[in-house]
Amino acid sequence: MANSRPIRNKLLLGAVVVGFVVAVLSASSFLGLYSYRRLVRAVSCRAAELPSASRLEDTIQAIRLSHARDPGDCDGDRFQSQLADASAALTKYLEDLAAGELDDVPFADRSHEQETAAAIRGELESLRAALSAGQPEEETARKARLALIEHHLDELVERTSKLPSFLQQKLHLLAGEVRTGYRSLIVTAWTSAIAAAVLLSALAVLTYRWVFRPLKLLAYGSRRVASGDFDYRLSLDTHDEMAELAAALNGMTERFQAIRDDLDNQVQLRTREVIRSEQLASVGFLAAGVAHEINNPLASIAMCAESLESRLAAPAPSEEEAKLALRYLELIQSEAFRCKEITEKLLDFSRLGEVRRQPTALLAIASDVAEMLRHVGRFSGRSIEIADGPDQLVMVNPQEIKQVVLNLLVNALDSIEPDGRVSVALARSGRDAVLEVTDDGCGMTPEVLEHLFEPFFTRRKNGQGTGLGLSIVQRIVSDHGGRIEASSTGPGQGSVFRVTLPLADVSAAAVVQPVSREVDHRNQAA
Repeated sequence: MANSRPIRNKLLLGAVVVGFVVAVLSASSFLGLYSYRRLVRAVSCRAAELPSASRLEDTIQAIRLSHARDPGDCDGDRFQSQLADASAALTKYLEDLAAGELDDVPFADRSHEQETAAAIRGELESLRAALSAGQPEEETARKARLALIEHHLDELVERTSKLPSFLQQKLHLLAGEVRTGYRSLIVTAWTSAIAAAVLLSALAVLTYRWVFRPLKLLAYGSRRVASGDFDYRLSLDTHDEMAELAAALNGMTERFQAIRDDLDNQVQLRTREVIRSEQLASVGFLAAGVAHEINNPLASIAMCAESLESRLAAPAPSEEEAKLALRYLELIQSEAFRCKEITEKLLDFSRLGEVRRQPTALLAIASDVAEMLRHVGRFSGRSIEIADGPDQLVMVNPQEIKQVVLNLLVNALDSIEPDGRVSVALARSGRDAVLEVTDDGCGMTPEVLEHLFEPFFTRRKNGQGTGLGLSIVQRIVSDHGGRIEASSTGPGQGSVFRVTLPLADVSAAAVVQPVSREVDHRNQAA
């Protein structure tokens, strides 16, 4: 897959977005902070002028009040001292006014204050000039001089009283001056906040689509594959390393699925070989068991043949001898057909053709296997009862199901006493046929039940057996879509094996004529 959009580029884009958001928010914050600082500095600088202006106004008021009380004291030391204080207060005011001269702060214009201060200085100079002219001799000149001094004092009072009003007017006009500025700051702050929220939301969505969602899908797909769903494939549209990882996981799953299928095929082949080997071993077991049974009809045939030979050698056999010869021929024919029946059943059981499933009567198979086991001498005295009831058609391979029934019946016969009993019953449960093999033998413990179908597990008293019989039985039943269950109430309480197989889907409803048969080795003779 082409790595057109690697994760590092996406992370770099996310870092750029975050950096842009931080820069915008930082710029908005710093702009507001610096604007606030400028306003504070402007207020602080202008506030420093107020004490000087108030002191200057107080000194001028003191001079005016002193002159109003004693107009003739203009040339006195006290009046001169007050003028000196007023000049010092004016100088201090001008110094404070110059110290707060800032061009980049609100209401920085001090032209009115400077003009007024210059006018106050001029009035003070004029007042000093009027005082330095001396006291005139004529009364009229004196009155004119006092009127001039009073005029200068009135001008000083009027001008000094205006100084604080300038600052107050500018403070009133401050809102209008800074309105545009703070509106711009508000708009900038809101725009920055909205842009930051949008960018962060977009970054969160992209992060989910690029990182969290692919990781979630990868984890989900891994769990699906781990649970056994090897047909599941991951599909990511991110076109990055996550998509490459998904493709690698899909390839690994496909490879693992191919290996699993190959192993399953090999296991099935080996299992089939083991089943056939076990089937041949069962045929050998049956053949060894029925060999002596075939000897009896063969001995009868040989004896009848010898008798016929001796009688046919006579020149003219009587009618009685002819009837006896006919009886011998019938016996030879009966015994021959008996041997033929036994060998046909053995051949049918040992047939190893292609595995083919067909509708098969389950109870009939159980009856045939029980009929073969009646010839095994070691089971003499033990009986197999086939319960009455309708047979059921199942879609199976007849030879493999015969192998299943044979293993169950042999295990049951081995577990009972010489006078014990094994019963076989068939019932229908929904769309399944249930075959039960019940014995009154030694029973099983919970430990044996737990490991009963494991390969190479056996608990036979005589030490015989490979422990593969029931494992093969379980595999055959599972391959046919059925299941096998074993139960026992305890040692000495007998056992029950229940085989469930799906019914064949045929129009005959899978029902044939009832079968009732009892095979009792104690009451049947060769």
